[in-house]
Amino acid sequence: MLLKANLKEALASLYMAKRRSLLALIGIIIGIASVIAMVSVGTIAKREALEQFKELGVNYLAIDAIGLEQQMRLADALALPKETSSIAAVAPWVEGDNEIIFAGKKVGRTSTLGVTGSFARINKLQLEQGRSISDLDFRRHFCVIGAEIASALRDAGTQRLVGESIRLDRHVFTIVGVLRDVPRGGGHDFDAARSILVPLSTAQRMFSRRGVRRVAARMASDAHHTVATAEVKNYFRRKMPNLEIKVGSAQKLIEQMERQMQTFALLLAAVGSISLIVGGVGIMNVMLASVNERRKEIGIRRALGARRVDIQSQFLTESVVLSLLGGVFGILVGVVSTWLFCWFTGWTFLVSPAAALMGFAAACSVGVFFGLHPAIHAARLDPITALRSD
Repeated sequence: MLLKANLKEALASLYMAKRRSLLALIGIIIGIASVIAMVSVGTIAKREALEQFKELGVNYLAIDAIGLEQQMRLADALALPKETSSIAAVAPWVEGDNEIIFAGKKVGRTSTLGVTGSFARINKLQLEQGRSISDLDFRRHFCVIGAEIASALRDAGTQRLVGESIRLDRHVFTIVGVLRDVPRGGGHDFDAARSILVPLSTAQRMFSRRGVRRVAARMASDAHHTVATAEVKNYFRRKMPNLEIKVGSAQKLIEQMERQMQTFALLLAAVGSISLIVGGVGIMNVMLASVNERRKEIGIRRALGARRVDIQSQFLTESVVLSLLGGVFGILVGVVSTWLFCWFTGWTFLVSPAAALMGFAAACSVGVFFGLHPAIHAARLDPITALRSD
């Protein structure tokens, strides 16, 4: 009965001071909405980043020679699947930088990748049209272009890409394929959309390189990334003792990214909490103003036998009610804000249940924490002094 009476009194009191209550309510709504939206966006960003990264598969390894002058022998790189039990397939590749010239006009610069026939398969690159580079293209001037390169060539005046000729500096290549557009990142050491793939043997002649500095590899189905990493390092230590290599595992990077994204989500929640604190201060101001305006009412209630705890519970109830109302509307605003963000970015909409629970918990906590001081202040008023106030 006491709780029901306090709730009825709290709603009536908040309604009597509509403008002041509304301003405090807006502060709480913004604070709760910020927490909900930021935590949800952080969760969505984590999922999107991991999904892009996982498209490569957890059995992917990136093997790199450390140092600009360091190179792996091509024969040693190609022999990895035969010489180790944990590596199932490899794709050595080299990289250079070239100017693209089409129909006598400079189109832009590109990253030229010299690749083997297994490169597209190991890196899960898909074709929009044409074919990929084959091991049969030995020293041939064929190329596969990325999606952004294809778009630039279309802007330059051609729609029929396969079969067209382009120049990479002074070397003329025939386009045999066009890659599908893929999201940037996702674990690749290159930007597929802005790259041109050519046969590895052709690229070695272009760049005057006999060895390779990078190898993309797939582990065997039953291999663990730590075992595969150690085995690859031991293999090259035997073959080339002076060579230093770095082995990057997709699984290891995914684990690191999960930890980083978790920290990022916590940071976003902390930033959103700042708005929540501002809203809580607004509630405290509203409640303190309410106490000052209702001093005579408090004095009359005390004179009629109300205890200090009754006065305190009444004002604390008002604070919690105001916070919970703000929490409900704040969650709705946060969900709508998250949906709008996903709609603009094209990401999959998701609202974290933990974020919604956090919103309710935050609303209750703000109501109690910031309403406690005004409630105690009201309870400690001297009844005689309060009755004499105007």
